[in-house]
Amino acid sequence: MTADGKIALVTGAGSGIGRATALALLHEGYSVVLAGRRPETLEQTAAEAKTAAGRTLAVVADVGDPSAVQQLFEKTRERFGRLDLLFNNAGTGAPPLPLEDLTVEQWRRVVDVNLTGPFLCTQAAFRLMKAQTPRGGRIINNGSISAHTPRPNSAPYTATKHAITGLTKSTALDGRKYDIACGQIDIGNAATDMTARMKEGVLQPNGEVAVEPTMDVDNVARAVVYMASLPLDANVLFLTVMATKMPFVGRG
Repeated sequence: MTADGKIALVTGAGSGIGRATALALLHEGYSVVLAGRRPETLEQTAAEAKTAAGRTLAVVADVGDPSAVQQLFEKTRERFGRLDLLFNNAGTGAPPLPLEDLTVEQWRRVVDVNLTGPFLCTQAAFRLMKAQTPRGGRIINNGSISAHTPRPNSAPYTATKHAITGLTKSTALDGRKYDIACGQIDIGNAATDMTARMKEGVLQPNGEVAVEPTMDVDNVARAVVYMASLPLDANVLFLTVMATKMPFVGRG
């Protein structure tokens, strides 16, 4: 079953998980709004869409900026008239410094992108989804394994990803009356530019540096497509997809 005629918006669509998911949604028949900070990477995603490029709209936007988010959703409404799926995927991290050495500016930047951004996009999606006909839609948040368990020297990233879990639950609850479903996908070691360092070795809690297994990013895209494929009277509230042998379950 394809999603012909449905509209999706993917933040952080210029690379990694966002790009793979946007392309997978296009393959399923969605029209997709590609949102991100860098126009050149959004153009690359649109170019990879090939025959589906006519169903894309690239919008340069910083999700931590309220005015940029407002313009993003206004352009979505003007082009497509509605929104069926929002994938809150854009994210960033701070340098892997000891907690006590992080600057307030580094903390705030991560909070702006990882937490305030999804809130602003969710708020804008609510306004659009509850007013459209047929009413409702679905929001999927990128939570991360860090929504459960931290890595060393990752306080800003881990704190925001734990907070996303609370935002997901609140969104799922507050969206009921508008026929808006919300779920969260927690991803572990998808092979992207962001996780390339896994192949060189990353710091473990015991102080050792170890190479960690990764998985193909297409596994994430397929999982998001599955979550999106459900009717609005069904919802995947939480889903974890991870490299099978990554050190998460158990004691390392």
